[in-house]
Amino acid sequence: MVGRLQDKVIIVTGAASGIGRAASLCFAEEGAKVVVADISVKGGEETVESIKDTGAEAMFVRCDVSNIVDVRAMVEGTVRAYGRLNCAFNNAGIEGVNAPVADYPDEIWDKAIGVNLIGVYHCMKYEIQAMLKSGGGSIVNNSSILGAVGFANASAYVAAKHGVLGLTKTAALEYATQGIRVNAVCPGFIETPMLERGGITTNPELRKLVTDLHPMKRMGKPEEIAESVIWLFSDAASFVTGTSLFIDGGYVSQ
Repeated sequence: MVGRLQDKVIIVTGAASGIGRAASLCFAEEGAKVVVADISVKGGEETVESIKDTGAEAMFVRCDVSNIVDVRAMVEGTVRAYGRLNCAFNNAGIEGVNAPVADYPDEIWDKAIGVNLIGVYHCMKYEIQAMLKSGGGSIVNNSSILGAVGFANASAYVAAKHGVLGLTKTAALEYATQGIRVNAVCPGFIETPMLERGGITTNPELRKLVTDLHPMKRMGKPEEIAESVIWLFSDAASFVTGTSLFIDGGYVSQ
């Protein structure tokens, strides 16, 4: 059976763990050649190994998305290795810290914006250039429910994720007639190492508090985000661009 992403070359940033790793594996299962990009060499190489264990094709590129030189090298290396770039899942992100605006540490603000927003811009810049040369493609940016609503003590993350949605819509308009579709996914709280670091998945009280924020009374799984991205990449979504797909158990509908 031919996969939904058969022979597509796909870049996934932040692919060493969490949503990025799950997405990379799911894309490979659908027939894609996956370029696994992350600052974590160990985690990235583990993702590649897991993909290759299934018989699929993948390569690792160390990339700090906040560094435009790294990003350009990532895209150029992809085209060099596979001859083209069909799709990109700009997923890399960091959480920042919990602090009110007036007390938010400047250096952490700069880092969070640098990875979560400027990093997406860097990736799109070079991904779009590569896609234009090969006749088009599809980009999915990972925003968040916090790209649509506020959340106390998370100003850098919220600001960046709002910016990702604006950037997504703007690029979608700019390249709509040039064969490039640009969309975003907006996950709710997903069971990933990011939440584990914050104690949300390990502290029973915190876990219940966060779970209860979602009308479905559970957190999401990384594979549920991956499945939505597969659809946006596929020909089934050929008339979809500039959209923000909320995968959030009803969070923003409240």
